[in-house]
Amino acid sequence: MRIIVTAAALLSLAACNDNRYVPPPAPKVSVAHPLRQEITHYLETSGNLASVNSANLVARIGGFVQEIKFIDGATVKAGQPLFVIEPEPYENALAQAKAAEASANATVTQAQADYVRQTELQSKEFASKATLETSTATRDSAVAVQRQRQADTKQAEINLSYTQVKAPFDGIVTARQVSIGELVGMGNPTVLATVVQLDPIYVNFNIDEQQVVRLRAGIRRRGVTEAELRQIPVEVGLVNESGYPHKGMLDYASPGVTSSTGTLAVRGVLPNPDRILLPGYFVRIRVPLAQEPDALLVPDMAVGSDQGGRYVLVAGKDGVVEQRKIGTGEALGDLRVVTQGLTAEDNVIVSGAARAVPGQKVDAEPQTLARSGETGDVK
Repeated sequence: MRIIVTAAALLSLAACNDNRYVPPPAPKVSVAHPLRQEITHYLETSGNLASVNSANLVARIGGFVQEIKFIDGATVKAGQPLFVIEPEPYENALAQAKAAEASANATVTQAQADYVRQTELQSKEFASKATLETSTATRDSAVAVQRQRQADTKQAEINLSYTQVKAPFDGIVTARQVSIGELVGMGNPTVLATVVQLDPIYVNFNIDEQQVVRLRAGIRRRGVTEAELRQIPVEVGLVNESGYPHKGMLDYASPGVTSSTGTLAVRGVLPNPDRILLPGYFVRIRVPLAQEPDALLVPDMAVGSDQGGRYVLVAGKDGVVEQRKIGTGEALGDLRVVTQGLTAEDNVIVSGAARAVPGQKVDAEPQTLARSGETGDVK
């Protein structure tokens, strides 16, 4: 009986030993060294497109619209006639001016001949000095009238040319504002239509004071003066486009920051041969400032933030998790530039961070980060 009790006691003790606490295994996470790449730093903002030239076509003389020689919205060339205002009254005015000029020319010819004759007679003392002076005055008066008639002819030619309203530059003409047979140009100038130049096209944007500092630093790094802005590229993307497919150059920067807004007005100019870009469009803009040959990047999803700023979780050599404060730059695709707080040898937790607790161990599985696929951002 004692042997049976002792055996039962031993079995009970063994069962107690099997139920002692065993700590759970360390959570599995994926770690990777920060990616080292050459990158381009950009100033990114937004703005609007505007036409380089936009001109209202105005009737500069009065008359009835005789012809409209375009289709609304058509592409027009510089010098192309678009409207014809009845030319007959101005043709008649030109003919009258030319006739008056011809009469003045004849008068000058006669007065000049009389002056020469009186000069010869006076030199032989066959004519008085007073007669010569009268002849001289008559000639000079005739010359003055001749010049006035020449000016009248020139003005009549100009007025006749105004009967043809032409495109001032290549562009698109808007819908007509008048109809055939309508009286225009009487009193206030009459706007007939508008021509808008689309190639090239401006992109206007404003940058704040912090961005101004970055832009000026980028200009200095490029070794150009602010007067040589046209050497600095600008890239533009529409809201429905991927990336920044439209390339141009900076064209203008305001001499100073506007005190009321704290911003600087900047303008770029873009070729637009296909007329994809239209005035008034809202666009995304970026300006390349500088290249960094050996930047560190980590997955943007691996970066956390709290009241102290941004951080990543790093697995030490012993597997203990550390929360590391970092400085960050721009996002490049799925990656984020790290400006401080990391080295290329740190093991950053890139997957499973939710299971990692600072100060506790993890089971770290190494992996290699893929380079960014955004060719415009990472070079």
